[in-house]
Amino acid sequence: MSAPETDTTDAGTTTPGVAVGTTTAGTGVPAAEADADTLRERALASLTTARARTTLLTDSVDEPDLVAQHSPLMSPLVWDLAHIGNQEELWLLRAVGGREAMRPEIDTLYDAFEHPRSERPSLPLLPPAEARRYAAEVRGRVMDLLEGADFHGTRLTEAGFVFGMIAQHEQQHDETMLITHQLRKGPAVLAAPDPEPAPPFTGPAEVLVPGGPFLMGTSGEPWALDNERPAHAREVAPFWIDTTPVTNGAYQAFIEDGGYDTERWWSPRGWAHVRQHSLTAPLYWRRDGGQWLRRRFGTTEAVPAEEPVLHVCWYEADAYARWAGRRLPTEAEWEKAARFDPATGRSRRYPWGDADPGPEHANLGQRHLRPAPAGSYPAGASPLGVRQLIGDVWEWTSSDFLPYPGFRAYPYEEYSQVFFGPDHKVLRGGSFAVDPVACRGTFRNWDYPIRQQIFSGFRTARSEAV
Repeated sequence: MSAPETDTTDAGTTTPGVAVGTTTAGTGVPAAEADADTLRERALASLTTARARTTLLTDSVDEPDLVAQHSPLMSPLVWDLAHIGNQEELWLLRAVGGREAMRPEIDTLYDAFEHPRSERPSLPLLPPAEARRYAAEVRGRVMDLLEGADFHGTRLTEAGFVFGMIAQHEQQHDETMLITHQLRKGPAVLAAPDPEPAPPFTGPAEVLVPGGPFLMGTSGEPWALDNERPAHAREVAPFWIDTTPVTNGAYQAFIEDGGYDTERWWSPRGWAHVRQHSLTAPLYWRRDGGQWLRRRFGTTEAVPAEEPVLHVCWYEADAYARWAGRRLPTEAEWEKAARFDPATGRSRRYPWGDADPGPEHANLGQRHLRPAPAGSYPAGASPLGVRQLIGDVWEWTSSDFLPYPGFRAYPYEEYSQVFFGPDHKVLRGGSFAVDPVACRGTFRNWDYPIRQQIFSGFRTARSEAV
């Protein structure tokens, strides 16, 4: 397998007023200067963290829950487990290591494009014990490969990209498996401490983001995926954006005002979806007398008013924004609010700067099993003071999922290219279920506008008054 040389810096972008800077993820040093040992340690830590989480999510349930399909929208957990191992074998052992296939007969079983999720329970999948052994054997061989890995020479191996790609892939499936845990019936099997209590947020409700150019996307983030590339100048008119995500309390006001019964707030397709599926509230909510309750990972609790609203589809977010006299931000607006530093004209890796996320910055990595109260993590605020742009909830934007100018599919078209178009809407920012390795200021997620089961919320925006 061959590939063109990779870009390692954002150098060459000369748009006036747009400054850039690139470091190797997790190292704090320029990408071009990161040595093999530093990259190897980064890859090892990322792969190990992902596998520990996979183990937690699959060992916390018994065999019937592993092989069951808890929703036609999701795969059985045991499929995800073996699929993780199969992708690791395909890309690290075969593509990079040149090794012979370990189990070639299972490749089609765990090809996500060969079999839709609804069909996977009927396939001759590896049983749980065998799936665990397979994934563990693959990982053992990958550890041997990593010891002598060459991090230069091809685009696939440059700066450890392929190891980062596989760590991100596993963490993305871990988030998918956590969604399955939320969908499963029965008592709670996962536990995590709640976020630290935060005082009620008393700052401004919205922040003005100045107009003008900024650098969107990246050409130099070593482990960035193809849809984040390349870096390019984008012009954005001045706009206002919510300082925090929309909360449960604010969303309840929309419900109580007849939001789900008032057609004018909804797009035509959104209104048809609401009527067809009898939507009346976010997924997992139900009214009990005078209060709203929700089910969260096997536990029923009162809906906390101060938390960002969760499990709303794009149509619901869009309708709320119209009801509030606002709109959803575009993807470019979201990224400018998150990355642009007006003092320097530079686009940061994250709202708080270039350093990798720490627990003081954002709610990530399944450290908690819920969003933190709106206004939390002041250390993670953008230069303009916008909070919680990373972590807590994925945020719907108004934008369709489209390629950036100069996009090139890599290393395979099925990662991004086949999803481009008006059928999918872009989400940004990551949720509490996202690991830092799969979350950054340029990271793009996408889904159908009807999806509620994902850990999705939103914030609103408005154009500056002329």
